[in-house]
Amino acid sequence: MTEAIVSGLLLGLALAFSVGPVIFTIIKLRINYGISSAFYFVSGVWISDLLWIITANLFGTFLESISTYKIQIGTAGGIFLISLGIYYLFFKKYHSKAELDQGIKIGNATHAKLFATGFLLNTLNPGVIALWLAAATNSAGKPAKYIVATFSICLMMNIAADFLKINLAGKLRKKLNDKNIAIVNKISGFLFLLFGVALIIGVFYAPDLN
Repeated sequence: MTEAIVSGLLLGLALAFSVGPVIFTIIKLRINYGISSAFYFVSGVWISDLLWIITANLFGTFLESISTYKIQIGTAGGIFLISLGIYYLFFKKYHSKAELDQGIKIGNATHAKLFATGFLLNTLNPGVIALWLAAATNSAGKPAKYIVATFSICLMMNIAADFLKINLAGKLRKKLNDKNIAIVNKISGFLFLLFGVALIIGVFYAPDLN
């Protein structure tokens, strides 16, 4: 069991300190719309991770077959990221600091969209598929309690890290003014574009996932 705990901790740390579009979205949402919007978004990411973990451990062959379509999946994910980047850079209207301090009300439809965005952002990432497939392969042949412990610890660490990121983004929000908020959002949009282009290039030139 000690080996399972260590394995889960190491995998969780790798995820917690990874830098990608998810962390920048968490910061942007927390600054612009508050805690609930960020949680709806990361909930979509968590559900996506959970589904990939179950698929990798129970249907590894199926996941390997999906990996053969890494170019199609990565291209779709890249286009999705680029579309978000263009939207946030050129079309999205942002609230002033005064409006943010008063609180921005978000309807259930928007919450559902944020959840779906988090889910798709994570699901359409070939790197995520490769990560969970590699982790499941490493745990193959181990007792069920080992597998459950490893991935449970990993997920709990990842969720705890997201809570911390949301909290830190909330503290950052208090120190921002209108100009800084606009800069943060523009940077976020640019990074979406950058990650989208990098993802598309990566799936064409990176080694096969399987």
